[in-house]
Amino acid sequence: MYPLIQTAPCHCYSFAYTIHCKLTGLLQLMIKTFKHSSIALCLVAALSACNDNNKTVSAETEQANSSSIVAKELTSQDAEKFLTAVEKEIIALNLEGARAAWINANFITDDTDILAALASQKSTESGVRFAMEAAKYDDVKVTDDQRRKLNILKQSLVMPAPQDPEKSAELARIGSELNSMYGKGTYTNKAGEKLSLGDMTATLATSRNYDELLELWEGWRTVSPAMKSAFVRQSELANEGAKGLGYEDLGVMWRSNYDMSSSEFAQELDRLWGQVKPLYEDLHCYVRSELGEEYGEDKVPQDKPIPAHLLGNMWAQSWGNIYDLVAPEDADPGYDVTKQLAKHGYDEIKMVKGAEKFFTSLGFEALPETFWTRSLFTKPKDRDVVCHASAWDLDSKDDIRIKMCIQKTGEDFNVIHHELGHNFYQRAYQNQPVFYQGSANDGFHEAIGDTIALSVTPKYLKEIGLIDSIPDESKDIGLLLKMALDKVAFIPFGLLVDQWRWKVYSGEITPENYNTAWWELREKYQGVTAPIERSADAFDPGAKYHVPGGVPYSRYFLAHIQQFEFHKALCEISGNTDPIHRCSIYNSKEAGNALNTVLEMGASQPWQEAYKVLTGSEQMDATAILDYFAPLHAWLKEKNQGKQCGF
Repeated sequence: MYPLIQTAPCHCYSFAYTIHCKLTGLLQLMIKTFKHSSIALCLVAALSACNDNNKTVSAETEQANSSSIVAKELTSQDAEKFLTAVEKEIIALNLEGARAAWINANFITDDTDILAALASQKSTESGVRFAMEAAKYDDVKVTDDQRRKLNILKQSLVMPAPQDPEKSAELARIGSELNSMYGKGTYTNKAGEKLSLGDMTATLATSRNYDELLELWEGWRTVSPAMKSAFVRQSELANEGAKGLGYEDLGVMWRSNYDMSSSEFAQELDRLWGQVKPLYEDLHCYVRSELGEEYGEDKVPQDKPIPAHLLGNMWAQSWGNIYDLVAPEDADPGYDVTKQLAKHGYDEIKMVKGAEKFFTSLGFEALPETFWTRSLFTKPKDRDVVCHASAWDLDSKDDIRIKMCIQKTGEDFNVIHHELGHNFYQRAYQNQPVFYQGSANDGFHEAIGDTIALSVTPKYLKEIGLIDSIPDESKDIGLLLKMALDKVAFIPFGLLVDQWRWKVYSGEITPENYNTAWWELREKYQGVTAPIERSADAFDPGAKYHVPGGVPYSRYFLAHIQQFEFHKALCEISGNTDPIHRCSIYNSKEAGNALNTVLEMGASQPWQEAYKVLTGSEQMDATAILDYFAPLHAWLKEKNQGKQCGF
């Protein structure tokens, strides 16, 4: 996976929903090339197959391409022939490719790395070929279904290469270089210790030494300036590739993937942020005050943004690691899920079986036997594997798996519920055409997984026998605050990363202003500032993997909005009468039926249609977050009385 830096962990792996996780260093390039769309294809989940069947299918595609090129005027019939041939090729690529990626993630060797890297080149070239051919039908009258499939083919590219072999090779080389620079980044501290990013993030999570935190925060940012020139060139080449596909720039291309115009999408994100902002501002005010007490107001001024190194995370994107500094008095809920798992004899398999029971209680079919024989549940003692939790769909049918080095903790019990959410989503859309075997938009998959995790409440834990009684509502504030530090605190960061990149791709932010503009956005949206003066020559955006890695970030913002709306809608369907933050949809066949209806749609309809099925509205509404955290928000307002809030 990406080296310990996923915002919302990359959990899902399939042709339809390619994970954006670093399976190995050599896989990074192919992963970043495509979005999570149904044909994110040939990338990780569709590493190239080299058998005779593939040659036959590829030949069919080439024949379709050739006939469309020489035709005087392309028609809907030509589009259908092209799409049929492409679908056959994608299916063949997917099956072999997914198996290769699984082996690489579970048996990390030089050989599996090399095989995966070689396959990625063919996969990337296939995707470019499909997108370029699909673009030829932009002005052809085709059916609505054909247009949707053609657009998915075009928009599956994340870093589109120019139609020039030398420039295409240069873009691929730059991507590899940036990934390597990030992955190999280290910092040697004042004590002479060479530290990896993992070492530094672990210390930032636990240390309360101001100077130590500052040193490591600054130290990691010595890695990124060397990436700047390569990032500039990557942006130029990808912009050229986007223009070749008919888009004004790469940012416009990314924003065009949401069944609305690119300008409408940008406005929609701003509208959603405006709904959440009051809650975030009160959370920010309270946390800044508590940090001022911990470190002194000379270091944390109460009328300025919070220094970024004090929030328990290398990027200040989620703040859960400083819960101990800001926790309310008497916040202990009276139980520890980790201890309760041990008390009731839960091993790794029983934890997964327990999560499976959540879904079967909703009316979903049990997981296939192959899930249990082919998944990875514990870390092997004899080899290296990628331990980061992920959900896999190898054949777009029933070969679904998880890969996870399960720890017998309450946190991992939550994560397992999340991962199985991906698996049940994958299986639900298996009967869709391969173009539509993905989520309704790229936020849905993570949102669905998180929606399920929101139902792992004390009420649910009591129903399954893990705890004996449900804590009274006086304990809710601590639980809600801990969740808000991760989920609410993340939302402005989830928005601003792509706000910055869109302006870079449009030319509004020029290279000499990269760093200045970055911190202007950090202060505007997050109320977070660099703890020391930053040089205009620094490249602090590059300290976040998704920037040099070329991975779009708006999906994470969307997932954090959607999961609460989905949870609220499903709770209402289930007949829940508890406060929304106490609701669990466990055992509700009505909620399960509504959820399955949306999951089965895959990407076959605009996401607004899927949204309407579940929520009754085609428009996202972030007020569900306000409803969920209402008790906490009232508590925060009380705590903030007399304080100078705002940034």
